[in-house]
Amino acid sequence: MINSLARLKAIRRHRMLLALPVAAAAAAVALTACGTSGASSGGPYSSAASSTPAADAPAGAAALTLRHTSLGTILTNGQGFTLYAFEADKGTMSACSGACAAAWPPATTSVAHVTVTGGAAKSLVGEITRADGQRQLTYAGHPLYGFSGDGTPGSTNGQGSEAFGAPWDTLTATGTEVTGG
Repeated sequence: MINSLARLKAIRRHRMLLALPVAAAAAAVALTACGTSGASSGGPYSSAASSTPAADAPAGAAALTLRHTSLGTILTNGQGFTLYAFEADKGTMSACSGACAAAWPPATTSVAHVTVTGGAAKSLVGEITRADGQRQLTYAGHPLYGFSGDGTPGSTNGQGSEAFGAPWDTLTATGTEVTGG
């Protein structure tokens, strides 16, 4: 009985060791496919992104600008990726974390200077501190997010989505939510 129990434990331990590389590979694929919250990824919604920001932004600076789209003139980051407001956010608290933040990465910054171009209003730019300590940009009081389904600058695939319990909308130059679309 004791030998059988020891053998069973050894088999289970061996199976777990064999499963670790598979689990690690699956996690890497999932992170690559879904993106991350932007904290360390340097994704298109983080000021640490490697792509070129707006033309007059200092190197490494966060940038906000306006872009003409089929929805009208809307707020984007310096790389041209659409930024969204989540109607579930209340005041200075983000209601989007975990799986939500993987699908809708917060527009974060690690620098003090935010460059505002293209008609966006510097007076409407602010930031909040997320529960994980990241600094998230706001516009007209709305915490800003990207959408993992927007694969190219100017895409607006997230507009009107009701993912994670509330609507997601783009913002105009005045910070008004664009509804519909």
